[in-house]
Amino acid sequence: MLREFRSFILRGNLVDLAVAVVIGTAFTAVVAALVKDIVTPLIAAIGGEPNFGNLAFTINGSRFAYGDFLNAVLTFLIVAAVMFFLVIKPVNLLLARMSTEHDVESPTRPCPECLSQIPRAASRCAFCTTEVPAPA
Repeated sequence: MLREFRSFILRGNLVDLAVAVVIGTAFTAVVAALVKDIVTPLIAAIGGEPNFGNLAFTINGSRFAYGDFLNAVLTFLIVAAVMFFLVIKPVNLLLARMSTEHDVESPTRPCPECLSQIPRAASRCAFCTTEVPAPA
């Protein structure tokens, strides 16, 4: 049973997943600190106090603290924007620059008359029956 457990633990994909979780947790701390210590104070300097935690209303003795919900939504939007602009966009640009793949030619092209997709080698549109010129 110990041998079986050891082979399960040392399986490649399990170790990769564990590394990804640890790196993801560390990266989450970095992004959260960036948002909390830099982005949120910047928003506070521009638009006033960004903390809506005290906003609430009461109906029949029940308190609805919608300010906490607004804080959570704003935090999510800020974290998503920071991730997109400071991580996703730069990584996509880097990957596009390092890409060695050639552009793949589409097997279809638009009909100039009805704009439906027709095979690249077609000489007549199957939808509107217009004669189409040979592709360049």
